Amino acid sequence: MDINSYEERSARKAREEKVKNFHVHIDQDDLAVGERYRQLENLDEPQPEPISSFSDDDVRKQMKKSSRNQAKVELKAAKKQQKYIDRQNRRTFRFIWWTSVAIIGAMIAVFVLVGVNDMLAVSRPADKKVSISIPENPTLHDVSTELKKKGVITEQSFFETYAKLTKNEEFSQGEYKINTNLDYEAIINYLALMTNRTDTINITIPEGLNVQETAALLVKKGVLSGEDRFLELCNSTYFDEDYKFLVHKNDNKRYYKLEGYLFPDTYVCYTNERPELTITRMLDNYENRITTSQYVEGYKKPVNIKKIAKKKKISMDKLLTIASVIQAEAASTEDMYNVSSVIYNRLSRGAQSDVYRLELDSTRYYPYRKKSKIPADERKSFKSSYNTYKKKGLPPGPICNPGMQAIMAALYPNDTSYLYFCHDKDGTPYYSDNFESHRYNLQLAGLL
Repeated sequence: MDINSYEERSARKAREEKVKNFHVHIDQDDLAVGERYRQLENLDEPQPEPISSFSDDDVRKQMKKSSRNQAKVELKAAKKQQKYIDRQNRRTFRFIWWTSVAIIGAMIAVFVLVGVNDMLAVSRPADKKVSISIPENPTLHDVSTELKKKGVITEQSFFETYAKLTKNEEFSQGEYKINTNLDYEAIINYLALMTNRTDTINITIPEGLNVQETAALLVKKGVLSGEDRFLELCNSTYFDEDYKFLVHKNDNKRYYKLEGYLFPDTYVCYTNERPELTITRMLDNYENRITTSQYVEGYKKPVNIKKIAKKKKISMDKLLTIASVIQAEAASTEDMYNVSSVIYNRLSRGAQSDVYRLELDSTRYYPYRKKSKIPADERKSFKSSYNTYKKKGLPPGPICNPGMQAIMAALYPNDTSYLYFCHDKDGTPYYSDNFESHRYNLQLAGLL
């Protein structure tokens, strides 16, 4: 080993030991004074940023965490506040709800109490009759308004509620005299009966009017407000189910299915009544007159038309068709029986005398009475399927509504040989059994 190297290592080690063991002793008071002096000396100089042991990321994370915590605190506080508000609102709502229930309940109780009293006619004035007028096609409100106005009821809304619950909302127009002390049920039942109406019209339907003429008369007298519905019903199957005698094989060939069955008579009708009611009244009368024994002028005993027709083996529809022609052609009751004989003679043996058709003037323009009654735009081209100058045998159905005398004449024609007849302007009849005699009669009647 080199001596110099050894000495150098020894010297270096000694220096290291010396530095290691070196201590400087500073008195604490002197240190404090020095620090104070330094602070005063550097008072105006900018203060250094404090040294932090955290990085910028750490700071942001810490702040974010702090914000979340703060938000949680605030949310919790807000929820607590909202719960408090909700509790207060619920208390207020309950109070308002129960108050409303109490008020509504009291109102309903009063409504029901007052309404029930009115329904039972407890609180209404003493019995007296008042006139009420129900308009055409009335609503329930129209009826209740009129009833209240005239003092028949006092609680209009309660009456309407009762009518709806009992399904009595439909009423008919008319004039009535009604007591003021009736309960609701009695009021409704009273108004439902047409026989309680006071706006009645006595109308006589003359014998021999056809359907169109009957409709016009009913409108003129105020029974119907218009003809259209009446005429439509007279050519429909509306009444077939209730009146089997209306069903015929050749209905599709007729102008009016009900022609001949609207029995001429005097009827008690109502102002602007429903056509269904008017026709029903006439059909009922026809059925009664035909199927039950009736006294007929000129006959000593009651006659039953249906039984006699059955005995003679003639259908009621054929009988009415013949009777309608007799009604339209004859000038008097006596004349009817001779005209009837002409019709039967032509039907049974007319061909033997070269008479092949009935050739009755009353059938030429049916359903119109005469040519001038045909609408102007149809007049030139009009051809009636009932025209017995063109058609052999009887027309498809009646041409008017015959009366009882014409029907009896159709059942009991006079026993004659007549094949022709005519009348002068005064209605004087002329009969003959051959064409030459008929031409002479036409001259006498002023028709040639």
